[in-house]
Amino acid sequence: MDLRDKYDLAGADRTRFAADGHILLRSVATADEIAAFGPAIRDAGFRYNNESRNIEERDTYGKAFLQTTNLWMRDTTVKKFVFSRRFAQLAAELLGVEKVRLYHDQALFKEAGGGATPWHQDQYYWPLDTDRTITMWMPLVDIDETMGMITFASGSHVKGPIGSQAISDESQETYEAYIRDEKFEISKAASMKAGDATFHLGWTIHGAGENRSESRLREVMTIIYFADGARIANPQNENQIADLNAWLDGKEPGTLADGALSPVLN
Repeated sequence: MDLRDKYDLAGADRTRFAADGHILLRSVATADEIAAFGPAIRDAGFRYNNESRNIEERDTYGKAFLQTTNLWMRDTTVKKFVFSRRFAQLAAELLGVEKVRLYHDQALFKEAGGGATPWHQDQYYWPLDTDRTITMWMPLVDIDETMGMITFASGSHVKGPIGSQAISDESQETYEAYIRDEKFEISKAASMKAGDATFHLGWTIHGAGENRSESRLREVMTIIYFADGARIANPQNENQIADLNAWLDGKEPGTLADGALSPVLN
């Protein structure tokens, strides 16, 4: 299974994505594909995660999920999933660009009893000079809203960056007030099947609820893409400095974001 077959994206999907800054697409990966790749992602996500504290001992960010990044560099099966031409082509079509590069992947496993993921904007973390950035968020198991469904403030991307806060209690308060004042529509699915996927832009405000289930793990794999031709921007905060070194080969501002860690995927 090489995940190369094209997913047929409708014109209405592109229009809706441009307006809302996010979209839910069903069956982006098949049940057989999830069965083939899911165990490797799950294994790597736990094997390379360094969190050893109980949930009660963690801060808000730590309670939100177990996060493990760049699994494609650690496991050859996971690499085939992350390098999927199907996923990358969808990202390119939604962004309206010819080619996309990998920013990084991350497994986001929200444990039973795990806390909410505060409202935030992903691109706060990314030192890139483009807004043509997009994240695919795909559950590896069937999930419903009790397990921490991803939730979006529709249309919020058009305002660009709001504030300057990492994922935290403070970002929750800031964005919650902003969403209320701007009267953005809140959108989330009632349920998603394994292999369904959401895509959202870097400036789209989003978060996720608690995992209120008694024993179910919300297993999600994400892949972040950006438009080929983007350049490194001057880092605006400590998180962007960390990202520059971790995902963008520590390249100088103004140079092309085309390092070995950011291959073209479609």
